[in-house]
Amino acid sequence: MVEKDSLPLRLIERLKQEFKDIEFKEFDPNENLEKEGRDLVIIDSVEGIDQVVLITDIDAIKTQKIYTMHDFDLGYSLKLLKKIGMLDSVMIFGVPMKISEDDALKQLKEKISANLS
Repeated sequence: MVEKDSLPLRLIERLKQEFKDIEFKEFDPNENLEKEGRDLVIIDSVEGIDQVVLITDIDAIKTQKIYTMHDFDLGYSLKLLKKIGMLDSVMIFGVPMKISEDDALKQLKEKISANLS
């Protein structure tokens, strides 16, 4: 776990309290993501944003060249699953890397309520 990417993980317990009917899992996107179903809902850290956003277009996710398995990230995993026909839809709640936990939680609660209720 990289500190700059860890905010969504730190919010899981608080989100579980708010949304008791949603199952929140800690998951490594490079390990069997395809077993999580054809329609994924993900909360992840995103660089270059200043508020929580909802991303539904996999093609809009920017990826870098892969030199090692460390470069194989969520974006690549999703694009690969889509290309081989194992993914129908995705909703990514993107959390800024530089935001307070309280602000991130407030914005996530609003986005989740508006899109999953």
